Amino acid sequence: MNWWLKKCLYRLAHLIMGIVIKRINVPEPELLTGDGSIKKLPAQLKKSNVRRVLIVTDKGISDLGLTSGLIAELENMDILVTVFDGVQANPTIENIEDGLKIYSRSCCEGIIAFGGGSPIDCAKLIGARVSNFERSAVQMRGGFKIPKKLPPLYAVPTTAGTGSECTLAAVVTDPENREKFSVASPYIVPRSAILDPELMISLPPHITAHTGMDALTHAVEAYIGKIGTSYTDAQAEKAVKIIFEDLEIVFKNGKDLQRRANMAMASYCAGLAFTRALVGYVHAIAHNLGGLYGVPHGKANAIVLPYILEFSREACQVRLARLAVVAKLGDSSEPKKELSIRFIEKIKAMNADMDIPSKVDELKDADIALIARRALREGNPGYPVPKLMNQRDCENILMRLLP
Repeated sequence: MNWWLKKCLYRLAHLIMGIVIKRINVPEPELLTGDGSIKKLPAQLKKSNVRRVLIVTDKGISDLGLTSGLIAELENMDILVTVFDGVQANPTIENIEDGLKIYSRSCCEGIIAFGGGSPIDCAKLIGARVSNFERSAVQMRGGFKIPKKLPPLYAVPTTAGTGSECTLAAVVTDPENREKFSVASPYIVPRSAILDPELMISLPPHITAHTGMDALTHAVEAYIGKIGTSYTDAQAEKAVKIIFEDLEIVFKNGKDLQRRANMAMASYCAGLAFTRALVGYVHAIAHNLGGLYGVPHGKANAIVLPYILEFSREACQVRLARLAVVAKLGDSSEPKKELSIRFIEKIKAMNADMDIPSKVDELKDADIALIARRALREGNPGYPVPKLMNQRDCENILMRLLP
């Protein structure tokens, strides 16, 4: 099939996708915000009659003792707590199955996801396996393959980036194939999301940078895609404005509670945007850099974002120019071309200011064709991108990422 015909079919798929997604009722979690808002969570569990809960987190958070206050509050309210802290940086199928065993063995009735995107995504799929035991994580791959509702699920993000606390998606790694895949369903949106900036104070600068640029990527890709709405546009613009104002400052001063709270809200808004308007080729490539080499997702997004925006710029010039104005990089009276270029250059400058490289050290020339194939399998027609990319286009961008 020639490229012109493929493009026509992809655009037809995007048109249908936009119609279908607008008809889906995507729930929003109950939002608890502000300093110390984690203390409000036990009451949420009591309200849902959860008497035994599994906290899903990672070793780093356990070692820092970030969950200790919550555990004490839960136990004071006679809620029995079991902790599963075996989640890896890129959660695997094995992590999900390990968490499922612990949930079942402890007779849990609900789940608290506590951490960054990895524990939250892992917790979502543990919950999906609990209520859909007959389906493996691989069988849930793709969209809307989770037929039954999850047990009560609550999300406590400790980073400001993934937005997973409000999205209908989760990403899992298949180590056997060294590949990441997504699972999407309205059932995996948490009941409550707790945005407590006090939990983010101890984040090291590089994690702050990577997760912040992850949120920016969500907002930008949702905004320039083909199926956005006035609602997703508003959420994306709010996220972009905050990130451009606050990310570099909080990178340098992580103890600024107000800016931590702002970044948590930016991540949440970007999550609301992309869970309805989807993402694009930045994510398709980043997922495969993570699956093949273990490159952290936020870092991969940050590196790839400017390259994809340059590739797509002419097709989304007006939208990028609008974001430049939202980010206070210029005035709407200026030429759209200049504003769109200025927006991309600012992203490059932010990366440089926060020590994010412009190349992927792990990338090997021999893997480029494979990564391109996998990225395009995910992106075409799965993402409603402003400019379509073929194998050669993708390989050319990946070549520019070589160290």
